Amino acid sequence: MVAESYDAVVVGAGGDGPVAAWKLGEAGLSVLLLEAGPFYGNEQWPKPNEESGGEASSSTADLSGDLLDEQFTTREFEMINKLLFGPADHERGFWFRKFPGDGAILQCAGVGGTTLHYTGCHPRAYPASIDEQGHWPIDYADLLPYYREVEKLCEVTPAPVTAKEELFFRGAARAGWEFVDDHNVTEPGYRPQPNAIRPPDAKLHVDGGYDGGFTYPDVRGDTLALGNIAGNPHPRGAPYEEKAKRASNVSFVPAALRTGNVTIRPNAFATDVRTETPLGDSPAATGVAFRDTWTGRTESVEAEVVILAAGAIETPRLWLNADLPRNEWVGRGLTIHFGDNVMGLWDGTDLEGILGKRTIDQHQGQDIAARFDYPGLGMLQTVGTGPGIGAILGFGASASGFAFQNDPDDAPWDTMGRLAGAELKRLLSDYRRMLQILVVSDDRPHQRNGVTVSEALSDEHGPIPLVNYEPSRGDRQRRDELAEIAAEILREAGAAHVHRSDSPPTALHVHSTMRMGKVVDEACEAYDVDRLFVADHSALSNGVGGANPTNTGQALAARTADRILERYF
Repeated sequence: MVAESYDAVVVGAGGDGPVAAWKLGEAGLSVLLLEAGPFYGNEQWPKPNEESGGEASSSTADLSGDLLDEQFTTREFEMINKLLFGPADHERGFWFRKFPGDGAILQCAGVGGTTLHYTGCHPRAYPASIDEQGHWPIDYADLLPYYREVEKLCEVTPAPVTAKEELFFRGAARAGWEFVDDHNVTEPGYRPQPNAIRPPDAKLHVDGGYDGGFTYPDVRGDTLALGNIAGNPHPRGAPYEEKAKRASNVSFVPAALRTGNVTIRPNAFATDVRTETPLGDSPAATGVAFRDTWTGRTESVEAEVVILAAGAIETPRLWLNADLPRNEWVGRGLTIHFGDNVMGLWDGTDLEGILGKRTIDQHQGQDIAARFDYPGLGMLQTVGTGPGIGAILGFGASASGFAFQNDPDDAPWDTMGRLAGAELKRLLSDYRRMLQILVVSDDRPHQRNGVTVSEALSDEHGPIPLVNYEPSRGDRQRRDELAEIAAEILREAGAAHVHRSDSPPTALHVHSTMRMGKVVDEACEAYDVDRLFVADHSALSNGVGGANPTNTGQALAARTADRILERYF
């Protein structure tokens, strides 16, 4: 049961909120963790998309690996539709956000949030992005103990190497780049992806000759079945906490529940932050109002501190809809790692000479298992997808129109733009000899980019968020330079054909809309509202240099929990 008051209320049980809840629960505080979406793999909600189920969960005894196996398939399209941002009752459709152009916002609803479909990538920020870009009020060294704490609980290890990573490393080395062997990256180079996915069972090594089953307990850890975007329920048959991918629902949520002080209430969409102004000056947060997404009933709960962890779009939306004090940086400074896709295609004969076989088979191994870091520009990473998602990412949309409209004579790629018809079929027929590189740029925070709310469009939770994003000339130059490096790596790895997508802005990584130093102070407490904290990616002061942000968001949330304890408990 949900009580009337708690020491702390955390709004959002995504990637970061459970970290703060765990730390505060360990310190003995009573914590309510609200989540707008459903709770998959929990006995309190055996049919989370069909029935309202229970009210709250406070025990790891509720967690069920068997239920997670039933609810998470490996069918990509089905799972993306299931996990994308919307209510548990799918008959009601997605929650609408407006994004410019042909791009999209990829965020999930549910306990675990967007880590439900993230690929487990857990690198640290580039130190220079925090210490040298001038956006952060804290130093990189301040985050180091929290990185270590998060990486230990998430069991972060270098990703295993399969054919696609072997090709990428070959190309990077032949292009003259150095191997990087450090968590704190200060120079350009390539390395295995530090992933929050348990290593594969040793018996699955290519030389092991294993021909047994791929379910638990025959195998433990990752099965190399490429299922992270779909939620990764592998290995099938494993208990809830033995699943390979250490998304926050499998790592921090059980840790929080085990403290005995944390209650999780899913299907609860926060609509208001309650405040009082006892001394007539700065308001202080006193609680939260939320709407039950099944019944529509509005409830409220009181708390000594309120922690917003609803993500870089919903956290500023909640602030703006709650009519909290005006701050010109609320919702502003959005960074999304302005990305692109560069594809390589090999001849079978060439592959046989390089790999000893005629195919790359990108569907084998972990989704993203190799990376190239370039502090100051961003990063590249290999991507393994099924043909459908690969076609969408690599060929389905382009800011340059169709490929036949572009002249690649002076470019390092053979084709650029959207493909359709016979040419798309020709390339996709060689899917097993194709490798995709995702370009992730170090875009910088600009006040014109961000989240506002519509005065004309509302849903059941108030005015909807409007997202604006336009990269600067510098953002475009950094992305172009990375795309050229990607093309060179693919050529050096032996690719016979290179295609650049020139993708439209798509919000894969969303951050810095409630920036530390602008909206919140160095403890992540709001400048304008006492006892109101932010503990999600929106508090990041910039895009952490282009590195995947999950590790930094979670490290900062852990640090914020410590600052809360120091200030108020």
